[in-house]
Amino acid sequence: MSKELDLCPNALVAFLGKPTTEFTKADIIRYIKENGVRMVNFMYPAADGRLKTLNFVINNEAYLDAILTCGERVDGSSLFPFIEAGSSDLYVLPRFSTAFLDPFAQIPTLSMLCSYFNKDGEPLESSPEHTLRKACRAFNEVTGMEFQAMGELEYYVIAPDEGVFPATDQKGYHESAPYAKFNEFRTQCMAYIAQAGGQIKYGHSEVGNFSIDNLIYEQNEIEFLPVKAEDAADQLMIAKWIIRNLAYQYGYDITFAPKITTGKAGSGLHIHMRIVKDGENQMLENGALSATARRAIAGMMELAPSITAFGNTNPTSYFRLVPHQEAPTNICWGDRNRSVLVRVPLGWAAKSDMCQIANPLEQPSNYDTRQKQTVEMRSPDGSADIYQLIAGLAVACRHGFEMENALEVAEKTYVNVNIHQKENEDKLKGLAQLPDSCAASADCLEGQRAIFEQHNVFSPAMIDGILKRLRSYGDTTLRQDIDGNHEEMMKLVTRYFHCG
Repeated sequence: MSKELDLCPNALVAFLGKPTTEFTKADIIRYIKENGVRMVNFMYPAADGRLKTLNFVINNEAYLDAILTCGERVDGSSLFPFIEAGSSDLYVLPRFSTAFLDPFAQIPTLSMLCSYFNKDGEPLESSPEHTLRKACRAFNEVTGMEFQAMGELEYYVIAPDEGVFPATDQKGYHESAPYAKFNEFRTQCMAYIAQAGGQIKYGHSEVGNFSIDNLIYEQNEIEFLPVKAEDAADQLMIAKWIIRNLAYQYGYDITFAPKITTGKAGSGLHIHMRIVKDGENQMLENGALSATARRAIAGMMELAPSITAFGNTNPTSYFRLVPHQEAPTNICWGDRNRSVLVRVPLGWAAKSDMCQIANPLEQPSNYDTRQKQTVEMRSPDGSADIYQLIAGLAVACRHGFEMENALEVAEKTYVNVNIHQKENEDKLKGLAQLPDSCAASADCLEGQRAIFEQHNVFSPAMIDGILKRLRSYGDTTLRQDIDGNHEEMMKLVTRYFHCG
């Protein structure tokens, strides 16, 4: 078995001896037959951002072959608001590369993510995963390169407060047990996500922690490795499903909501991106950020107001995007700077061999660290439609290559300091601002929709549906209306507690 497959926690990869990208229907049937699997689950995202599930008992091999080949019929009008009840039938077809053993099922069960097809057997233009696939295809056609992504999945765990080893309020970053209470829960989540095919980078406790009404709220994060953008979205969807299911078993509550209460850290869904050609990361050139990376950033600067329509989808999102916190409000970018919208993280560009310095017995590693460099979009949160969000980012990065003045835009929007410091007031005044409400995000998306619809990426029906949903909140002045009103703020938090 190759080094890429050795130690892989995915049971199907270990059994079949091949990567998930090479799974075939025959492989799936063989695994089911030889490992006592008795049920199959089809899973697929709907308009509410959650995975839906269809269960199949394996009656016999002929039936198993039939469902894997033909898929099944579902009611599209119950899944997506833009589909009329009079012509609502859709097909769902499993993607064999996403197969994993359900870690929660008492009966041995194999689960797979599905794609939607219309009555003519064509991919549903407005389905979330097909939109992302089209965005990545358009990116490749325009640039000749591959768009990759990965997410930082932040969430709060909520459980009874036992009052022992209290953590320091809002100082939970990378805390160890016993001050961090849910490290074991997080590592179990990580193990299950990895078994389901998720490529995890690491996990840790995050800044947010506090106690209210004898309940402890502890923020955690699981961060992924960069992979093809389509796979990144699938992994985040499965991860959220696993975290919620394991919390239910533990008796915990979980929220990915952007805001929990006033004065405490909210949860983001930061997305890192890199651009790859012939297996090589194109984000660096001679140890500095490349023109390729700066063009992609310029596209994100231009389309940032619209991206909130995909990544910040309920009114509480805009109580997180407020000045003087780590969540951004200004449309700018910078190096190692958490006050900006797009951050260029520390990228191992130093020439020293840190491993040998820390471990004098080691020989020089000569490790190529260039593949580690990414850029990070910091505005999205857990309310995001993950497929639409990453598709929107792929469109924005592609747009950077279509802009004649991309490098000028990148230079104009670059900041190398904390933008909120007093000495930077003049610079701050010259920067555009992110929208302050769902309604404002809808207006921005409507003004830039042609770019997202270009190359047939976002369907007009999908854009219309997003605009309608965002405007339905009527939140144009909500942030100002309830400023300082804790009671009204908590009503909003409760209403959107289980978003995404």
